[in-house]
Amino acid sequence: MLLKAWSTVLFLLISTACSANEAEIQKAIESRLGVKVESVTKAGYFGLYEIYADGNLFYTDEKVTAILIGGDLIRSQHALNLVDLKTNRNITEERLRKLTAIKFSDLPLDRAIKQVRGDGKRVLATFEDPNCGYCKRLAKDMQKLENVTVYTFLYPILSEDSLKKSRQIWCSADRAKVWNDWIIDGKTPGGRDNCDTTAIKRNLEFGRRLNITGTPTIIFADGERVPGAVPLNVLEQRLSQQK
Repeated sequence: MLLKAWSTVLFLLISTACSANEAEIQKAIESRLGVKVESVTKAGYFGLYEIYADGNLFYTDEKVTAILIGGDLIRSQHALNLVDLKTNRNITEERLRKLTAIKFSDLPLDRAIKQVRGDGKRVLATFEDPNCGYCKRLAKDMQKLENVTVYTFLYPILSEDSLKKSRQIWCSADRAKVWNDWIIDGKTPGGRDNCDTTAIKRNLEFGRRLNITGTPTIIFADGERVPGAVPLNVLEQRLSQQK
C-alpha cells in the first residue's frame, strides 16, 4: 500500500484546497493520495485533522495544504507520534488502538486452539506464527495466567515451514498439547499435515482483512488489539479490567 511503503517521516506538500469541512478534507485526501479514507476527526492539537486510512494515522491542516505522515504506522513503534506533553499520553497510539479494535464476538473462535485454565472467565485471543520467537516468549508467560480462556489462531506468515508446522498442529488429535509442546518446549510437531486445514487459510484471509501484519497480535475482550509479546504484568492488568 502507498502509505505503508514510506519508511521516513514526510512533509508532503499538496496544492491548496479551501476545506474546513471534514467531508471535503476526506475527498481531497482520497483524490490526491488514491487511498480510501475511513474517518476524518479533529486532532485537538495545532489545528490539525486526524486522517485514518489503510490502517494508518496521519495529519493535515484544514485547507489540506500539507500532510504529516510516518512509515510503518500499523506497528506499535510509530515513526510519527502525536504526544500530549502535559499528560505524556501518546495520542496516536491511543487512537490507533481504538480505530483498529476488533469485536471479540466477531472472531471465528471455532478456527482457534482453545485452552481453558481455572474457571476460564477471563478471555483473550492471539494470532501466532509457530516460528515466531516473540510468540514463544508470550506463550511461556501465558502459562502463568490463571482463570483464563485463551484462543490461539494459527497465523503462519513467516515461512513455508511455519505453514507446515501449523498444518501438523491443526491435524493432531490434541491441538493444544502439540502447540504447547512446540511453542513452549521446542518439541517439533510430527504426524500428518494433509487433513482439512481450511481453517488456517481462512485465518490468514481474516487476518489480512484486519491488517494483522505481525505476530503475536493479542486481542482482548474489549476488542483492543496489541501487537507484540507484552509482559505478564501487562496481561494481568488488562485481564483484570474485564467484567
